[in-house]
Amino acid sequence: MLEGGGTRLACMTGFINDEDLDEVRSRARIDDVVSPYVTLKPSGAGTMKGLCPFHDEKTPSFQVTPGRGLYYCFGCGKGGDTVSFVQEINNLSFREAVEFLADKYGVRLRYTEEAKSDGISRVRLLEANAIATEFFMDHLGTTPAKPGREFLTQRGFDQEAAQKFSVGFAPRGGKELAAHLKSRGFRDEEILEAGLMRSGGWDFFQSRLIWPIRDAGQAVLGFGARRIFDDDRMPGKYINTPETPIYRKSHVLYGLDLARTAIGTSSQAVIVEGYTDVMACHLSGIGVAVASCGTAFGADHAKMLQRLMGDRASSGEVIFTFDGDDAGRNAALKVFKEDSLFIASTWAAIEPSGLDPCDLRLQKGDQAVRDLIARKIPLYIFVRDNILAQYDLSHPDARLAAARACAPLMKSIRDQSKVNIYIEELAFLLSLDPRIARRELLSTPKSSQQPPPMKESAPTVSGATLPAPGDRSLVAERDTLKMILQSPTLFDGEEPWYCLQERDFTHGAYRALFRTILAAGSDYSRWTSTIIERLTHEDLKDLALQLSVEPPLTELSERHAREYAAKLTLVSIERDLVDVKSKLQRMNPITDEQAYQGVFKEMIDLEVRRKELKILISGD
Repeated sequence: MLEGGGTRLACMTGFINDEDLDEVRSRARIDDVVSPYVTLKPSGAGTMKGLCPFHDEKTPSFQVTPGRGLYYCFGCGKGGDTVSFVQEINNLSFREAVEFLADKYGVRLRYTEEAKSDGISRVRLLEANAIATEFFMDHLGTTPAKPGREFLTQRGFDQEAAQKFSVGFAPRGGKELAAHLKSRGFRDEEILEAGLMRSGGWDFFQSRLIWPIRDAGQAVLGFGARRIFDDDRMPGKYINTPETPIYRKSHVLYGLDLARTAIGTSSQAVIVEGYTDVMACHLSGIGVAVASCGTAFGADHAKMLQRLMGDRASSGEVIFTFDGDDAGRNAALKVFKEDSLFIASTWAAIEPSGLDPCDLRLQKGDQAVRDLIARKIPLYIFVRDNILAQYDLSHPDARLAAARACAPLMKSIRDQSKVNIYIEELAFLLSLDPRIARRELLSTPKSSQQPPPMKESAPTVSGATLPAPGDRSLVAERDTLKMILQSPTLFDGEEPWYCLQERDFTHGAYRALFRTILAAGSDYSRWTSTIIERLTHEDLKDLALQLSVEPPLTELSERHAREYAAKLTLVSIERDLVDVKSKLQRMNPITDEQAYQGVFKEMIDLEVRRKELKILISGD
């Protein structure tokens, strides 16, 4: 907006002195102005690069040249100097941007003629918020604010902590702040526009603890307030500044002013739920903690963090802390549905006791908060476990249904290199064959599938085909039944059939045959005939007759009978171990300690039995 060949700059109805404008540009280095919003890294030839704050990108194309005071994005084409950057990033007019920079860098502006505005300057709103912050902080030390100070003390925050986070107190009278701002030269419409006063003349915040909400450049955009008096008639435990030209709740994160450098350095951000949680995290050494203000974490918040992480965002981490209750689970599910918003990987940190970071620090100390973040798990795992918790996984049908319920979750995984790992983990948790799990998780919906063509098959027993004689996976079952039918006395011991059970036979036909053997007793005089006569299915009769004359693969001896029985029992024990370990994976050893110890003992007993069987099979 050059006027008269560049001799003067028009600002609304007035003009800023050229010398003052040059001074602003001289003091406000472009890299210093840009760095609160973009993580810049040297890229050679006196330039720096980062992710563009004006459009989404994964590869940095936003270039800054400090020596010339310019920026340019090769992706979206936006560029200019420090003034135009402030205009664009904060949606300011030219005059407002210059005044903003002049105030920040200590330049006193002169106008060649009086500059009058029909509207309200955004810079004036920022000034009002800065004065309000000091006003609230001063009142935290007053007598009426004692309940507020006690609230902070009860939550483990001393005076130094309150000052670090600029915590303040809104007086109970209801008109003190407006009067203070008017005494500093602010008009009613400016105070209203800043969201610091209501239309009736009352202060927007009354009788509450106050937290200023700043942008990455330290400017106060708005405030959050918590109820501390029982007679507070305002609805909601927390209220925030209403939407204003400078405060939009979907574009702000509490704590970002303190966390921005650490987020850019570590490429990690921790998202908590409240102001005191942010305080607790920072005081515990988690300097990357931020919180959304009066709204759920969304797309604009994700973009802010990714810009701060810079070109390392793809390897960065965004860690969400959720309560262990239903509300926390619902919040996690909502975040996961928007997981595609993130370039960085997403994680969940859940405290088993259900404590939020503030209460956790208060009860267990700073280390407990650090441990909470260190125990983070992929957000996918947290959501998956909550899906599985809806099913009774002790039943096979329920486990299959749970796998199907996880299919949409599996298909939403952005990092395809992890899909196979997640499928194997889920198969283990559900005690499913990985091939079955893969089919259920990755196949198209069954409603869209055509039924497979009918094939000629062997006779069936209770819906299962009769086993093929050469099926290598069933050799032990087949040979054991051969020995039982051909020489049952080999199995005479202290325990009938060397403790074999019906469940040790995995094929339906073999299982049905052994069920009949168990019911036949121990009269071996007409043994084979007795078994065949007891069978009601003709195919099973044929199977029993076939096994009675088919030679075993090993000699008929007591030693081999014991070994084969042990082999079948071992397979069952190993299946039980898979189920028990899967159950342990789903249990919380802290909240379900007694139940966990019981299942753990069951696992140990099974492991002992497994070793005994292996020794028996080996012949030692």
